[in-house]
Amino acid sequence: MQKKKQAGLIHHIELYVSDLQKSIDFWGWLLGELGYTEFQKWEKGRSYKLKDSYIVFVQAEEKHLDVPYHRCRVGLNHLAFYGESIDQVNRLTTELKKKGVRILYENRHPYAGGMNHYAVYLEDPDRIKVEIVAP
Repeated sequence: MQKKKQAGLIHHIELYVSDLQKSIDFWGWLLGELGYTEFQKWEKGRSYKLKDSYIVFVQAEEKHLDVPYHRCRVGLNHLAFYGESIDQVNRLTTELKKKGVRILYENRHPYAGGMNHYAVYLEDPDRIKVEIVAP
């Protein structure tokens, strides 16, 4: 008998991206560091899974690329993930900087979310804000 899923948990999130390969390079590495594994792969998309939830990245059609994403418009502001520890957040921050990823609120890092909130904030290739939070 299959175990009943918890009502209300996110099943999946699907994001349309401007450059699938850049997104795969970025998200494949970052999500791998957070314990996700590649789940689905096709010409115009890729997904990564952790337990019962997965995140999908799909290449947006050319006709929809005229207005770039901005987190202050109506819609998604950011995605936040738990890290496994403060050490992991620190290690990811170092690696992200080496990869040239923009770290947000660097002058307040790692407490940009408040003194009891240890996290790194960054942007993906489409400038979607991402947060990795220490438990």
